[in-house]
Amino acid sequence: MKRELHADIAVVGGGLGGFAAALAAASLGYKTVLTEETDWIGGQLTSQGVPPDEHRWIETHGCTRSYRRFRDGVRDYYRSHFPLTEQARANVQLNPGSALVSKISHDPRTALAVLTQMAAPYVAGGRLVILLRHAAESVETEGDTIRSVTVRCLDSGDRSVLVAPYVLDATECGDVLPLAKAEYVTGAESREQTGEPRALEGAANPRDMQAITYCFAMDYREGEDHTIDKPKDYAFWRSYRPDFWPGPMLGWIGPHPVTHEARQYVLFPENDLFPLFNYRRIADKSLFAPGTFESDITIVNWPQNDYFIGPIIDVSEEERARHLDAAKQLSLSLLYWLQTEAPRPDGKIGYPGLRLRRDVLGTADGLAKYPYIRESRRIRAEFTVLEQHITAPFHSDGRAEPFADSVGVGYYAIDLHPSTGNRNYIHFSPLPFQIPLGSLIPIRIDNLLAACKNIGTTHITNGCYRLHPVEWNIGESAGLLAAFCLKHRVRPRDVRNDKRLLEQFQRLLVEQGIELAWEPR
Repeated sequence: MKRELHADIAVVGGGLGGFAAALAAASLGYKTVLTEETDWIGGQLTSQGVPPDEHRWIETHGCTRSYRRFRDGVRDYYRSHFPLTEQARANVQLNPGSALVSKISHDPRTALAVLTQMAAPYVAGGRLVILLRHAAESVETEGDTIRSVTVRCLDSGDRSVLVAPYVLDATECGDVLPLAKAEYVTGAESREQTGEPRALEGAANPRDMQAITYCFAMDYREGEDHTIDKPKDYAFWRSYRPDFWPGPMLGWIGPHPVTHEARQYVLFPENDLFPLFNYRRIADKSLFAPGTFESDITIVNWPQNDYFIGPIIDVSEEERARHLDAAKQLSLSLLYWLQTEAPRPDGKIGYPGLRLRRDVLGTADGLAKYPYIRESRRIRAEFTVLEQHITAPFHSDGRAEPFADSVGVGYYAIDLHPSTGNRNYIHFSPLPFQIPLGSLIPIRIDNLLAACKNIGTTHITNGCYRLHPVEWNIGESAGLLAAFCLKHRVRPRDVRNDKRLLEQFQRLLVEQGIELAWEPR
């Protein structure tokens, strides 16, 4: 069956960027259709199982007002629905998981509940239509304009033709771009192309992309045995050792992301070693009334289950499926190794009490509904952010390149995980940066906008523009831009290139609670 759905704005991809885009457009009164490939909106927060990666100022500034409303909603959800201790309840900066990596690490089901609440008035009013389990299948274009996007229901096979004046690609891998024949880039650029000090020497490599990861949740029940069945590829992964890894990948030693020297990990806190269980913990049972949780719960998104043997973008369906299956096997093999062979400080071998929490991520195999995607196709944009724009060696005043067309701000380490080019981590600090409007606008297609990790960055700069609050800001600004263009009957590139229109649009952004610059505090 095929049906047509007409809207003002079609947002393809329901991750953080897509959700923020749809929320922004609907809040201004525009009918919006949002599609999502899985059955959970929220992307890296929910279906990919990654707690928020944020910067150190996040509690006071450096994100949009709506993202802050989401964060407040998470804390309110715990205070309303969970029996917190008095001390935890009184903590205005409640961190439900007390994670090392996040100031607000929480259960992905909580994130889903809060996002659903934020969308509820627009869904109930008919202004926002959300199509879950739908993936982009084809795009109809006329010249430099997209006329429609056809999405297919992954359950029934039924197709919906989305007809809208504006289309936002917020898919995790930039799936609309090849369907629309939009110009885009993949993989690692060369130093000759970008001038970036950390770009590839020699030729560019479009297949050299960051690792993907199938995250999973687990808790620990000492004295019990929750060992999973031996994964079919366990023998391979048990002996696998990348060229740049200091030992077997399934082990307690890995390369330090910054120095590449051997780094010792442990499961639970011990001396000054890095405790992986606490790294992305999403439930710290000490914050809740006794008996609420049998154990702390953690998300396993560790160096040991980063998959980088091959890319899943711009390869055949057969090759993509093979790599996705192998990535799942790696994560399951890591869990099996932890349960059966991991050396313990007490001299024993294995932690059979580690229990795969299938309920947390809502899947039969216990793995996330979708792999954590760190690197997407990237549009050839009106403006591309380079390493030189946002790093200290190029800015003696300690401030990143100022962008007159700023549509937001962000900060995170330039954090590149091992890549399919068999390359080690690239990890270093940028300066607090802005998001230029030009990076959201493709060089040719007039009514297509990038709304997540597919903006005009490079392999290098994508490493800091891909994290939760930045992706949200990108999507929200893209949604507001589409709404602005509809209201004023102008094109996105007109807004960027006309000073009066740009100032008018930036006033709208500020009214909507988007910070355009990092102000001294």
